[in-house]
Amino acid sequence: MIQIEHLKKEFEDNTPLRDVTVEIHEGDVISVIGPSGVGKSTLLRCINLLERPTGGRILVDGEEITARGYDVTKVHRKVGMVFQSFNLFGHMTVVENIMRPPMDLLGRDRKSAYRRAMELLQRVGLADKAMNYPDQLSGGQKQRVAIARTLAMDPAVILLDEPTSALDPTMVGEVQAVIRDLAQSGKTMMIVTHEMQFARAICNRVFYMDQGGVYEDGTPEQIFEHPQKERTRQFIRRLKVLRLDIDSKTYDFPGAGTQIEQYCAKNTLPSRIRNRLALVFEELIQQILFPRLSEPRIQLTVEYAEADNLAHVTVRYNGPAFDPAESEDPLSYRVLTSAVSELTHETETEGAYTNLLRLCISENKEDTLSRAKG
Repeated sequence: MIQIEHLKKEFEDNTPLRDVTVEIHEGDVISVIGPSGVGKSTLLRCINLLERPTGGRILVDGEEITARGYDVTKVHRKVGMVFQSFNLFGHMTVVENIMRPPMDLLGRDRKSAYRRAMELLQRVGLADKAMNYPDQLSGGQKQRVAIARTLAMDPAVILLDEPTSALDPTMVGEVQAVIRDLAQSGKTMMIVTHEMQFARAICNRVFYMDQGGVYEDGTPEQIFEHPQKERTRQFIRRLKVLRLDIDSKTYDFPGAGTQIEQYCAKNTLPSRIRNRLALVFEELIQQILFPRLSEPRIQLTVEYAEADNLAHVTVRYNGPAFDPAESEDPLSYRVLTSAVSELTHETETEGAYTNLLRLCISENKEDTLSRAKG
C-alpha cells in the first residue's frame, strides 16, 4: 500500500531521516518507537507531505506522491493525520469541526457531512457534545473529536503522532479505547507512541527508529522480547529499568514518587506490585535509610520481569554496614517485609556504596500488610 524508498529529510541543523526504506501493507497497525529526536514524527509528516522529503520517494497505491507537481490534496484524502495538539478550530462547534474537511476537500454537501459527522461522534462516544465548542471539552474529548474529524475523510491510512502525550493521565484510556477500536476494524495505521504496553497490545508490527532510519522492524514479540539488534536491546532494557539516585537531604521525594508511578504505568505493572513497590520506597528509603544517613547516597534500581511477573529491586547505600532488620523503626520494617517476597543484605567493599539490598516483589505474595500495621 505504501512504499518508502531511501527517504531522506534534512533540516538546517540536523538530518533526522537519512535512509528509510520500508513497506506498509493494507491492514497493518504499526507502532513507531524509539528515543526522542530520531525522526519518528518527521517520518509521519513526510508520509502525509506536511514535510517535503529532501530525497527518496514515497508511493501510495503505486502513485508517487513525492513526484514534482503531485497534488497534495490527493494525499490528504488518502492519508489522515491525528496530532498530539488536537488542532481544532475554536470558533466552530464540535460537529462543524468534523464536517468542514469533507465539505472542503471531498465536495460533500452540508446535509451528508452532518449525518456522517454525527455517526462518527456516536462512534467515539461524544454525540452529546456535537454543539459544544472545543474549549468546553476535556483534553481526551478534544482528541476523540480530532480522531472523528480524520475519519470523516474516509482515509485509507491514519497516522497518529503521539495522540495521548498531551493528555492528563486520567484521560489517556478513553483515547486509547477509540484507537483500539480502529485497529480492530482493519484500518491501516501508524502510531508514534511512548505508551509501550498499549503499542504492543494493538499493533502487528513495530518500527524501532534509530540512526536515521527504521533500525529494526518486527513483530511486537520480537521487538519487545527478543530484539535482534544491539540498539534495540539497549532501548527496550532502559524501558524496563527504573533508577533513582538519592544524593542530598533536600531530595525531591514527591517527584520520585511520580517517576515510580510513570514507570509502573508504562510497563503495566499489576496493581499489587505497584502498591508494594510504593511501600518499599516509602518504608525502606524514606523511613529507615534516609533519616540514618547524614550525607545520603542511595541508589534504587527496579527491573520488572514480565515473564515471571516479578519486580526485582536493588538498593545500594553508603555509611557503616547496616541491615534494615536492625532498624530502630520496627513498624516500618514489618511493613517493608510484608511487601516483599525476598530481602537480603550484603556489605560491599568496592565503590561508593557500602551496603547492598536485594528485594523481590511478587503479585501473589500473601498480603500481610494489615496484620503488620496492627
